Amino acid sequence: MPRPRALLLSPEAPYPLWGGGALRTASVLNYLAGRYALDIVLFREPGAGDPAAALPEGLVERAKVIGLPFHARTLPARLRRNGLRLLRGVPPLWDRFAGFDRDVSNCVEGRRYEVVVIEHLWCAHYERVLRPAAGRILLNLHNVESALHRRFGAAEGGAARWAHERFARAYERIERHWLPRFDLVLAASDADALRLPSCKAAVYPNTLPHCALPARAAPGAAAGGVLAFSGNMAYHPNVQAVRWFARDIWPRVRRAVPAAEWVLVGKNEHVVRDLVRGVEGVRCTGMVENAVAELARADVAVVPLLSGSGTRLKILEAWAAGTPVVSTRLGAEGLGEWDGLPVTLADNADEFSAKIVWLLRQQDEAAALGVAGRQRFERSFTWESAWKVLAGAGL
Repeated sequence: MPRPRALLLSPEAPYPLWGGGALRTASVLNYLAGRYALDIVLFREPGAGDPAAALPEGLVERAKVIGLPFHARTLPARLRRNGLRLLRGVPPLWDRFAGFDRDVSNCVEGRRYEVVVIEHLWCAHYERVLRPAAGRILLNLHNVESALHRRFGAAEGGAARWAHERFARAYERIERHWLPRFDLVLAASDADALRLPSCKAAVYPNTLPHCALPARAAPGAAAGGVLAFSGNMAYHPNVQAVRWFARDIWPRVRRAVPAAEWVLVGKNEHVVRDLVRGVEGVRCTGMVENAVAELARADVAVVPLLSGSGTRLKILEAWAAGTPVVSTRLGAEGLGEWDGLPVTLADNADEFSAKIVWLLRQQDEAAALGVAGRQRFERSFTWESAWKVLAGAGL
């Protein structure tokens, strides 16, 4: 008997598993592939590799790729685009993935799907194209975009605050219009679910594929200890976090522990190089094959986020590595109640640096925090644990 069909449409490639967006999409993709004959529709930036070619063999039955038009990434071009968006009241990325109705329709012509999953709010408007071919349509929200822009603008201040507030209001209108049209909306956390307008929602947490605990560096193996910050360095909240840490926190840590090293782990490191240029004790790895293994080489993972939405994969990666974490409360939002959370929390530079220094010096306590984080990861934040949500929704 043939398996029922499902479709996943995503604006970004789920493979390779680099970055939070890819990991969240891949978790849904692997669940669907295990239960349905699966098709996928992906978008490709000009000059980028074929995203369908990166998919594991046999995972999907049919893959279609829609090419995006050229999109200059220089600073003047970005300023011009965002200026026009502000004038028009259209938020970033919503317009980037609009206008491909005919292409999407052609990709599914003659097909009927029991389930369709659309990734990211940016592509929510394709609900109207795919509805005739679908039994149920789900929207997988990686962030609540209105909250993401509002928080980022508030942390930046000045003209950026005004601009991002305008984008936040535009996304609020989009959320109110489109989210109720879906049969189910997947939010990354309870906090995000509460921010959604009236719609049927379920909490589908950010997770990682289960992995063995990697070999860890011996405590204090480096002269002063190693701190690690992981993520896509082009993501605006990460840029903001690096700037704050480099300016206000790292100098305090180095005064207390002069031999400490701070490692920035992740792609697009060129974006933050100017923020750490001339700062002693800082190293950028660029893209790495295995972020969890890289974090296992650190004594402390730092998450100095001042804005964001959803939940932070960088904390889950540190937990999987057994590495203790110091984070702002916003950075750890959505991962559980503060009491008992295996994260050391700090929201100002003095407190943040003091917590780091304490963990570097108290190796037994740091090790215990790392063990507790690994246990939390295995219990609640693997793909298999998140898949129970999809099974409970009848997928």
